[in-house]
Amino acid sequence: MASDPQRTAPHRHRRPHGPENPKNPENPANPEAPRGVHHPHRVVVLALDGLLPFELGIPHRIFSRPRDPDGRPLYSVVTCSVRPPGPVRTDADFTIHVEHGPEALATADTLIVPASYEFGPVYEKGELTGELTEALARLRPGTRLASICTGVYVLAAAGRLHGRRATTHWADADRFQRMFPEVDVDADVLFIDDGDVLTSAGVAAGIDLCLHMVRRDHGTAVANEVARRTVVPPHRDGGQAQYIQRPVPDPEQASTTAARAWALDRLHEPIQLRDMAGQESMSVRTFTRRFREEVGISPGQWLTQQRVERARHLLESTGLSMDRVARDAGFGTAQSMRQHLQAALGVTPTTYRTTFRAGTAPAPAPS
Repeated sequence: MASDPQRTAPHRHRRPHGPENPKNPENPANPEAPRGVHHPHRVVVLALDGLLPFELGIPHRIFSRPRDPDGRPLYSVVTCSVRPPGPVRTDADFTIHVEHGPEALATADTLIVPASYEFGPVYEKGELTGELTEALARLRPGTRLASICTGVYVLAAAGRLHGRRATTHWADADRFQRMFPEVDVDADVLFIDDGDVLTSAGVAAGIDLCLHMVRRDHGTAVANEVARRTVVPPHRDGGQAQYIQRPVPDPEQASTTAARAWALDRLHEPIQLRDMAGQESMSVRTFTRRFREEVGISPGQWLTQQRVERARHLLESTGLSMDRVARDAGFGTAQSMRQHLQAALGVTPTTYRTTFRAGTAPAPAPS
């Protein structure tokens, strides 16, 4: 799993295969598959002793849901151990039986490493165990790697994060940075997409990361349907703060919920900060502070995110002209929309529409 030689300086969001010219457009999530053959993208989850059951279950819950238009699964998910099939300890009062050994890693299109409390030398010295070294050596070149929470230690110890951006749980970020100074650690985000390597913060951020990968592989509509069935928010941007000082506002204080709902109904109109603040009868300064406390980003950043999402939806689901999409999404002009989508998704609106109006395909990653 050498770094992509075409990759430039580390960036928060990149993808290994762009939507333009996949090797097999019939199966873009697995472009190596023969044409005309349905081959679901294989997600392998590595179960290590001391694992957290909640985080182990996230990939299975998210990736087992997506279907193509014919109802066929877009992913297959298996769990494996670094040892032959058998029991694996958890941090709870039970063990789990894993039916696959390390040989399953050779079949992975994507490997996900959840958190564990028993990484041993990996956590204590930043060194892989012999079992892990042998297991990871089975990975094919080009396998996409992802970690949830402290699973990032495994990727770093394996040398997969050298010179790259990465994140982990905010409480562990300082220690991780000291142990792996060659990694550019950002503890202020939910997840980071660096193309063929993705990392996330703890617990619920693993859900955000997996949904992001589905969105990147198959578009907004597929990811939103998975989120709806899982009863979770369809999209939390990776750049959103993972630790907010006051995530739940004091019930005696006004919130910004009404202002956000008001703005979502008017994305096609010019919206000023003072207009949003007025919906909550707050000063601009108070509203901005309260908004950051609740959402984790500024009102302006949030508005841009919502407009990008609206534009994505319209580009995927309608044949409206670019000018009309830009107006309905609140960007005003096609040129303005192009600039925002290029910055956020890494592709032009035309390329995005061509990709997703033609069927499921790898999605640009939100920035």
